[in-house]
Amino acid sequence: MDFKKIGKALLFPHVAVMIVLIPVATAFLVYSMVVLGTESVPAYISYVLSAYTLTVWCVKLPHLIRFFKNFKNENKYARRWLDDTRLRVNVTLYASLAWNLIYAVLQAWLGYYHGSFWFYSMAIYYVCLSVMRLYLASYTVKNLPGENVRRELIRYRACGWIFLVMNLAFALMVFFMVYWGRTFYHHEITTITMAAYTFTSFTTAIVSVVKFRKYNSPVYSASKIISFTAASVSMVTLSSTMLTTFGKDTMGEFEGKLMLGLVGGAVAALVLTMAIYMIVRSTQRLRAMTQKEVAHGES
Repeated sequence: MDFKKIGKALLFPHVAVMIVLIPVATAFLVYSMVVLGTESVPAYISYVLSAYTLTVWCVKLPHLIRFFKNFKNENKYARRWLDDTRLRVNVTLYASLAWNLIYAVLQAWLGYYHGSFWFYSMAIYYVCLSVMRLYLASYTVKNLPGENVRRELIRYRACGWIFLVMNLAFALMVFFMVYWGRTFYHHEITTITMAAYTFTSFTTAIVSVVKFRKYNSPVYSASKIISFTAASVSMVTLSSTMLTTFGKDTMGEFEGKLMLGLVGGAVAALVLTMAIYMIVRSTQRLRAMTQKEVAHGES
């Protein structure tokens, strides 16, 4: 028996096998933990299968990195996507716009159906996001970054004013969460998945805000600030979900409301600060540009 060949086949299975392993191992692990219990024999098998899946993917990782590097350099569509910042911004804005509009309509309908101001405040929040993204997309689809800084600053400042309105809707959401106990409850697995997604979105948003400063485009910066704000607000919803799901046996009602209020207040203060900064900064730059133009005209 050729153990070397068997070991190689186990550590380097076919890509199709590796792809199939991901949903199979995940589904088996979740089913074992939720239905069968964490100390059952199938649960132990699912742990081994999950560990094996993670191992083979880690071993394959250097090959995957080389593959995607070659794909990026050789595929013209991939090169265009990576090199065309304007294309990425437009796609992101329109995709986010479509999602925000759908979710806003859903929340408005739920507010009408249940007669709840909670859902109406959610709808207002997502409408504000949609308005800002549509306002920015109408410019980016026709203009290059930095092509008309004055027009970009005007849109940048308008987004700051919309942030102020949006912050009022968000304050209502936090009030309903804290005062009326309007929280969310999900299964532990779902909550962990939500946490992973939210923290990933939050980290990506921070990186994008910093990264897009180099383009010296107020519109591009505004689009990333919108994503950062949406991720920050999602942290409040996640906090509510985690407190309801994991803190019900370890934290009292008052402590839970206090923590949620502190998180919500911190995010509201952050959004308010960003809105004021956007308004003040853009106004200062517009005033400086006007003064420079007047001085140049007089000379």
